[in-house]
Amino acid sequence: MLDPSLLRQQPADLAARLRETRGYALDADALASLEAERKQVQVRTQELQNLRNTRSKAIGQAKAKGEDVAPLLAEVAGLGEELKACEARLDAIKAQLDAITLGIPNLPDASVPLGADESGNVELHRWGTPRGFDFEAKDHVELGARNGWLDGDTAAKLSGARFTVLRGQLARLHRALAQFMLDLHTGAHGFEETNVPTIVNAESLFGTGQLPKFEEDMFATELGEQKRYLISTSEISLTNIVRDEIVEAERLPMRMTAHSLCFRSEAGSHGRDTRGMIRQHQFEKVELVSIARPAESGAEHEFMTRAAETVLEKLGLPYRRMLLCSGDMGFSASKTYDLEVWLPSQETYREISSVSNCDAFQARRMQARWRNPESGKPEPVHTLNGSGVAVGRCLIAVMENYQNEDGSITVPEVLRPYMGGVDRIA
Repeated sequence: MLDPSLLRQQPADLAARLRETRGYALDADALASLEAERKQVQVRTQELQNLRNTRSKAIGQAKAKGEDVAPLLAEVAGLGEELKACEARLDAIKAQLDAITLGIPNLPDASVPLGADESGNVELHRWGTPRGFDFEAKDHVELGARNGWLDGDTAAKLSGARFTVLRGQLARLHRALAQFMLDLHTGAHGFEETNVPTIVNAESLFGTGQLPKFEEDMFATELGEQKRYLISTSEISLTNIVRDEIVEAERLPMRMTAHSLCFRSEAGSHGRDTRGMIRQHQFEKVELVSIARPAESGAEHEFMTRAAETVLEKLGLPYRRMLLCSGDMGFSASKTYDLEVWLPSQETYREISSVSNCDAFQARRMQARWRNPESGKPEPVHTLNGSGVAVGRCLIAVMENYQNEDGSITVPEVLRPYMGGVDRIA
């Protein structure tokens, strides 16, 4: 959530910034009206509490003197009724304010370009040269089906649309990619490997911003009265590790990585993305999360993005880095880099990693703080997350970029130790 002082002191200015940068309509008048009423009711509530305490003491003193306490008892009863009504109204106002504030997206960093959608994104650099083929390049679905490795029909029988069964050497290559990424991020980049739950409670989703706004994108489970959610990314589990915590300065940055299953309902049609493994209900990612000091989060964002880029470079996959514009960023992000990998079958770059700095937005929702040694006081940390990278999409990129005319796939050199020395799967 945003800094409460912006909401309370500058609602009109905040509404203008959100409208310009995010296309978000904030009703500043309604917010200001609720805030004014909250202050008024809160002051009256405190007055009533003080009056009740004062009168209660007076009753005790009057009883000790043998005086008639009936008038004082009647007054205290009246104060109690009014106090109860004020407290109920204060709770209702706070609930209304929470409903508004929890639905407001993060403000973009000053370095983020303005734009309404992906057409406003800015390409920063490219790496690698797309391969030229002397035969007609096939897409990953045809390559997988040809060898019996990728089976959407069986997955549909088991679970429905947008699920995939992987078999044989392709399943092993998928596993090899995840292991390679984890070894790289823990060994070369200093992230701590972490195994986290894939089912979380609602508090965790409120913390990272999926609830209440994006509940329809989540798969949920119910056991009795307990509702839990399948994670859409292990960012949720990893980031919430510091929820309701005060982290000591020497522990920052906390760099964590996890390989996990991820689940997204992603309602609606996405055209050709519904074919194959581009957009699945169940997929795997190697996630990167960092909990950082506010002054260092910009540098940490660059570090994490380079860590993801290194995965693609070691695999020899051409990619480009994009700086997302204000209208194309995620709800919690203040700045996002997308890495897009080259897919020969589409003759274009497609997203394979998104790395975001959320500054203090998630930390305020989670009450995640660090103890600033200069002030000695707890302050919100900055949280960052990114794919390091999406395993399924990386598998697609390897299949298509390393395909051979006979339908076999050359195994990238860095993956061969994970494949028992195999240099080609067929």
